[in-house]
Amino acid sequence: MSILYTPTTLGPMVLQNRLVMAPMTRSRAPGNIPNALMVEYYAQRSTAGLIITEGTSSSPNGLGYPRIPGIFSAAQVEGWRAITEAVHGKGAKIFLQLMHCGRISHPLNMPAGARVIAPSAVAAAGEMYTDADGLKPFPVPEAMSGDDISAAIAEYADAARNAVLAGFDGVELHAANGYLLEQFIRPNSNVRIDSYGGSLENRARFVLEVVDAVTAAIGSDRVGIRLSPFGVFNDMPLYDDMEEEYAWLAKQPNLAALAFIHLVDHSSMGAPNVPDSMKATFRKEFKGALILSGGYDAERAERDLAGGKCDLIAFGRPFIANPDLVERWKRGASMNIPDMDTFYTPGPKGYTDYPALHDQDC
Repeated sequence: MSILYTPTTLGPMVLQNRLVMAPMTRSRAPGNIPNALMVEYYAQRSTAGLIITEGTSSSPNGLGYPRIPGIFSAAQVEGWRAITEAVHGKGAKIFLQLMHCGRISHPLNMPAGARVIAPSAVAAAGEMYTDADGLKPFPVPEAMSGDDISAAIAEYADAARNAVLAGFDGVELHAANGYLLEQFIRPNSNVRIDSYGGSLENRARFVLEVVDAVTAAIGSDRVGIRLSPFGVFNDMPLYDDMEEEYAWLAKQPNLAALAFIHLVDHSSMGAPNVPDSMKATFRKEFKGALILSGGYDAERAERDLAGGKCDLIAFGRPFIANPDLVERWKRGASMNIPDMDTFYTPGPKGYTDYPALHDQDC
């Protein structure tokens, strides 16, 4: 009997299956406000047990890529509310991913008055696409002051409250892939000499304070966190103590009894392999649900669920091109191929126009 398609629980919630739609930036929110096109996109994919949205900024300062949504204004809350209502109407649960981009940004992608801020004034290697002027080098960010840190923590908590107002079942804190929370954790991007830098305990302080503030705001059973040990995206190089440090992080103190930890493994896309020992450590030490993601198909997902390696499996690109992914896999049907050229372009092409099975059968 298939485990992947059976209902399960996540904290107090019942999920209709164990498939998670992974968070994926799609850059379809002009003006950083969710819209009707996004309603259609998420509704199409609501056969998942849990949807985790694209990265959504808690603050004007957190905006990085062009056309990504926020959750810091009344208009954004209203835009998201239409999405959560559509998703709930089809039986799925939905968490908002809170993503502050930190130094992975550019002023051309930000509103007037917003600042590119990070733990330290260390620019990331590489370039950022801007609608206004194409590719631009990452700027040197402003090192966050103590007041900036306090303000950012408060913004995360306010964003979580806004997410609940918008009808979300919870939030995922994006502490992976080189964004602000991971920028504090990693020693290459955090060269501070105050209580937020130096030792691992200090480098993790900001993340843990954000966790505490968000769980105090909306409850720990509504909060998960995404981590990417051994991830190198956005200029996050490997370092010798990585496995030991991330194992320590999982116990601090069991990440405030969060609903889940979502571990990222991008080795299928050319990133370094995440050792099985690292995944096993999180499985052993963390008492909540464990979500694994990275290059999964249905068969591999079944094996890892049956082997007790995790509780839920997240899928990214399969959901981009196959809005009815669950039905396709259940029927053993052929899969649409994702069009990478339209992953981040405006409009419906490559977003809401992938055919469902019933369209192809006609």
